[in-house]
Parts: sequence; structure tokens; C-alpha cells
Amino acid sequence: MSIGNSPEDERPFEDVSEEDRPSVSVGRALQQARIAAGLTVDDISTATRVRTAIVHAIERDDFAPCGGDVYARGHIRTLAKAVKLDPSPLLAQYEAQNGGGRPAPTPAAPLFEAERIRPERRGPNWTAAMVAAIVVVIGFVGFTMVNGGDDGEANVAGDTEPTASPTPSSAGKTAKPVVPAPEPSDSAIAAAPQDKVTVKVVAADGPSWISAKDHNGKMLYAGLLKKDEDKTFQDSSKIDLVLGDAGALDLFVNGKKIEDDWQPGAVERLTYTKGDPQAG
Repeated sequence: MSIGNSPEDERPFEDVSEEDRPSVSVGRALQQARIAAGLTVDDISTATRVRTAIVHAIERDDFAPCGGDVYARGHIRTLAKAVKLDPSPLLAQYEAQNGGGRPAPTPAAPLFEAERIRPERRGPNWTAAMVAAIVVVIGFVGFTMVNGGDDGEANVAGDTEPTASPTPSSAGKTAKPVVPAPEPSDSAIAAAPQDKVTVKVVAADGPSWISAKDHNGKMLYAGLLKKDEDKTFQDSSKIDLVLGDAGALDLFVNGKKIEDDWQPGAVERLTYTKGDPQAG
């Protein structure tokens, strides 16, 4: 007879391997990527048009403010692209943590119910009004001709219809030639006014997220600049820039190219003023 635990009680505890342990959460992964890119929540909100409150909630893994799984997955995909992450693993992790898989598709009818029952605003039916007016004119002319024939057919037979002669005012008028507006030249930035600062950003080697503010802190632009696209900004005294991937961009300040050895993927915060190019 053995004293102590039975063989079943002597089984070792189940070991949880490193692969089975939960990885970094979706919200934490998005937050770390944003911080690594040198971007604030306001920068991300401006670039993606996702409200700052929702960005904060998602980074805390609170997806309730998104309004449902469909919108939560859309926000995750948008935020991941803004911080240069592959959204597929994040979406798979979200679905695994929120119900064990992709939820049943939302019926199409409720999504479009409001659009179907919304009364269509109709403007005035000008076509019907024009047709009615033409009918009234034709009826009036016919009535006048019939009455005129009854009063004196001889006079109607002898009358001749007068021909309209062009008036002197209409004959003397000539159409004025249309002068086409001059197209802007490629060297317009070279002629930038010296009393202002002009900055041109060109995505020469690939796409990059950028933002630009004037001297008052007003956002002039924030978004993804695709390859071969460019943006030009001008202010009376100062332009503040944030470059998400400075190595992919060419910079021209007051008509002069900035020759800086920026590495691919480097985040740069720059300030330019009037005069010779000089990073603030």
C-alpha cells in the first residue's frame, strides 16, 4: 500500500510555453509604434481623422467607443497604416481576443435602413413648369390668330409679316477675346518672395507622413505624402515641419535644396525661417 498522493495527483503541472503566453496587446502595439515614430495622439488624429478620444481608448485596449467590431477593425487598420505597422496581425489578435474569431457579418438591411426611409428632397420641377408655360403661350397665340381671322380675312391675306432687322447696338458689339490664365511654372519656388519663408517637400524616394504648421501653430497640412507627390507651404516668418521618413524626402527652402544626410525611416522635427536655409 502506498501512502501519499495517487499517480493522478503526481502529474506535473501544465507548463505554459512562451509561445502560448499572450503577446503585446493591440492597443499597446499601436501606442509603441506611434511613440517610436515621434508622433503625438493629436498628430495621428489629424492624419487619420479618428478622434483623439477614440485613439486614447484604443491604445488602452478599450474598443467600446468605436461603436462595434466593424468600426473597431476599421480604426485598427487606419491607425496601423499611419504608424507603418502591418494591420493583419493586429486584426487577427483583436478577433482572437474579442470572441475567438471573426463575428457574424452585420445584416445589410439595418446599415442602410436609414438611407432607404429617408425622404428624398425634391427641388422645383422646372421642366414641368416650362412645358406648362409653352402650352399657355401656344394657346394664347392660337386664340389671337382665330379671333383676328374672324374680324377681317382680307386684311389678314394682304398683310405681310415684317422682318426683324438687327439693332445697331447688337450689330456693333463684338465678343471680347478670352485671355487664358498663365500656368504656374516649375520654377515658381525659385522666385519666392524674400519677405516670407517658402518650404517645398517632395516625396522623391517613397511615401512619408508629414505635417506643417505656421508661426502661430496653425496646422497647414498633416497627412501621407505619396511617392512623387509634393507640398509647398508659405508663411510670413516661420514653418515648423515633422517628417515621418525624412530619408525619403527632398526639401527646398526659399528656392534652395537642403542637403542633409537623413537616414531612411528617420523622424525629423525642423523649423525654417526667412533668409538662407537654416534648420531651427
